[in-house]
Amino acid sequence: MNLNTPAFSSFSHGGLKLVYFDEGDPNGPPVLLIHGFASTANVNWVHPGWVKTLGDAGYRVIAMDNRGHGASDKPHDAEAYRPWIMAEDAVALLDHLGISEANIMGYSMGARISVFTALAHPHRVRSLVLGGLGIGMTDGVGDWDPIADALLAPSLDGVTHARGRMFRAFAEQTRSDRQALASCIRGSRDLVARTDMGRIDAPTLIGVGTKDDIAGSAEELAGLMPHAQALDIPGRDHMLAVGDKVFKKAVLEFYKRVSGW
Repeated sequence: MNLNTPAFSSFSHGGLKLVYFDEGDPNGPPVLLIHGFASTANVNWVHPGWVKTLGDAGYRVIAMDNRGHGASDKPHDAEAYRPWIMAEDAVALLDHLGISEANIMGYSMGARISVFTALAHPHRVRSLVLGGLGIGMTDGVGDWDPIADALLAPSLDGVTHARGRMFRAFAEQTRSDRQALASCIRGSRDLVARTDMGRIDAPTLIGVGTKDDIAGSAEELAGLMPHAQALDIPGRDHMLAVGDKVFKKAVLEFYKRVSGW
């Protein structure tokens, strides 16, 4: 685990202050990292070693705390978290940094945001890495209302729903605004039509842990796309797949093929 926190800056979009870091080789191919639900740029990308891995390989590594998360502003309205709105935050960050095109890598909710970004702004996306979300992108990942209920419960002791307990404990660990996260989980679950997945031309790598009971099949999602490949991350569940060495190795090999300028 890498605990060296980068220096964060901020910009404004949609009336919100959003914080981000810009690390690695400033002249390297840019990679924009979009973290998952209840996480932060540090928890998802710095601590598991992604920033170091990509930076050491010569990439410019950019990530922000999504709205509702980390040190970014936290609206309590579920409508503020629609994935197409959060996708515009990502594009606004690229605009702020003067980056015309980037490799975009998202995990779980961040993968959904990445897809909405690619659909709305295909010319801004050189490649996609979608982690922790397979065919659940189009078919759903089950009932998440209990997660919102767990986040708003008076205490973790009263939460009996297993997945709800997991996310409530994670939110407490990251000292998150639980009201904002409850709004986020209610507002950010819009599905992507299978036909829309087929419109994404960007080269895509889809990585899902073999023990992930949330994401759904990476192979099935890749089968909907013209230039996608699936990756099984062996022995990893939804929480642990993100930092796995097999995932990192596959991403570096993928980027060697698709991201050179």
